[in-house]
Amino acid sequence: MESIWLKNYPQGVPAEIDPNKFPSIVHVFKNTVAQYANRPAVANLRTVLSYQELDEVSDAFAAFLQKILKLQKGDRLAIMLPNLIQYMVVLYGAFKAGLTVVNVNPLYTADELVYQLQDSGAETIVVLANFAKTVQQALGRVKIKNIVVTEVGDAFAAIKSILVNFVVKHIKKMVPAFSIPQAIKYRKAIQQGKHLTLDLIELTGKDLAFLQYTGGTTGVAKGAMLSHRNMVANIEQAFNWMLPFIECGHEIVVTPLPLYHIFSLLANCLVFMRAGSLNLLITNPRDIDGFIKELKSYKFTSMTGVNTLFNALANNKKFKTADFSCLKVVLGGGMAIQRAVADKWQKITGVHLLEAYGLTETCPAVTINPLTLKQYNGSIGLPIPSTQIKILDEDGHEVSIGERGELCIKGPQVMEGYWNMPAETNKVMLPDGWLKTGDIAKVDEEGFVYIVDRKKDMVVVSGFNVYPNEVEDIIALHPGVLEVAVIGMLSEKTGEALKAFVVKKDPSLTKEDIITFCREHLTAYKIPKIYEFRNELPKSNVGKILRRALRNEEKNS
Repeated sequence: MESIWLKNYPQGVPAEIDPNKFPSIVHVFKNTVAQYANRPAVANLRTVLSYQELDEVSDAFAAFLQKILKLQKGDRLAIMLPNLIQYMVVLYGAFKAGLTVVNVNPLYTADELVYQLQDSGAETIVVLANFAKTVQQALGRVKIKNIVVTEVGDAFAAIKSILVNFVVKHIKKMVPAFSIPQAIKYRKAIQQGKHLTLDLIELTGKDLAFLQYTGGTTGVAKGAMLSHRNMVANIEQAFNWMLPFIECGHEIVVTPLPLYHIFSLLANCLVFMRAGSLNLLITNPRDIDGFIKELKSYKFTSMTGVNTLFNALANNKKFKTADFSCLKVVLGGGMAIQRAVADKWQKITGVHLLEAYGLTETCPAVTINPLTLKQYNGSIGLPIPSTQIKILDEDGHEVSIGERGELCIKGPQVMEGYWNMPAETNKVMLPDGWLKTGDIAKVDEEGFVYIVDRKKDMVVVSGFNVYPNEVEDIIALHPGVLEVAVIGMLSEKTGEALKAFVVKKDPSLTKEDIITFCREHLTAYKIPKIYEFRNELPKSNVGKILRRALRNEEKNS
């Protein structure tokens, strides 16, 4: 497809980037440290580390990995941590030691953990004590040589550390009892590493930075092989997209999504690091009141999140009292941003909620809306620098502007393939380097891309294709609706029928109210006939509504 989107690039954003500008993520980080050594790098629960301090403590952890654990270049290290300063230390320490990082969701069950460790071959894991029992339960089924356990307060000063860890364990009782005699304490690891000399590891763009596992919501989780070149390319792509609109060395970015998720990992941990920003880590974003309290302590300038998080904040009265005077960039990804949420967000904060799009397999950024955009447009934005796209029909032929088909991507951010899964790789990677996303999309004459839906989520009602996103967007506009998810169900009459799961904002809301509202905006076959009102909807740990969970419930009912 011709790069028609370039005409709508904001001034100062280049058409191409150099994916080889830095040999590795370590080189990107060292470049930032050289420029912003004394600037704050990361903050969590009122503790702040400068870039120099983060560099030094991650050096210590890297030396510990090299000299005490005897890990070699290319070994895999699993990180099972929420948003804590320790995550940043372990991440950069692992890279400095030449390791490949395997991010693990701390809420995984023992079975899920066993699968990911076995598949990745990771024999070293760093885990928060709150989730160490899961590791203990996995020990008999997987080969783990090294276990490092940290506690919430381990990155804090001595007295605060002791107090926080005591409260978390004994007052809030958030640490289930576990027994791992061979486990090494994080603070001891850092102390040992400080007295050791770190050997320089030569990294190139071909070395693997991450085995980043797909969420598993569409089947067996697969490890996307993301090289240092892939990651550096995506850092440069997103950084150059933002550069005309941010002030390097002075941004404060709010990080509520877990850093083990590819969106937060790239945008907050790596891109804003490239800009010398302060990363404000929110350890428990589900505690909305605590989250808002943290926001009130900083003159934050940027924020990332998902639709459900923005919705929860926008519907909290205390959120309206936060100071948005310095806020200028708010980026939503991971799931579709709904117009109702975007409109309410902009009304409260005065800042437009920008939608972006990406995949684990693309590090993840593919498209981002221009930061000059002033209001919701329903688009996932324009392809970012050095990114090509095309839309293919069922027969693999490219469709015309405005027509729907499967979105395919080509660029330096596209993964190397799936770890030990050549057959799965061949399903999505075309021979000429194009990646099939599995998303149904269209492109308008200005180059803006619109996601219609996931291929698998499409519902066929009486021969007509219906995309749940479109229906959910309309229902979400009803003032009495807080959240909504739509799925397809088998129907003798129409082949498939639509069912809507709704969380009420207005307790008096009825099925008839929603149907009447939908008739004003949707053709008849797109209006759900079946409704179920719930107190909450199933979500992933990053807040993405899980349609698959709802479909499974229906199948088993």
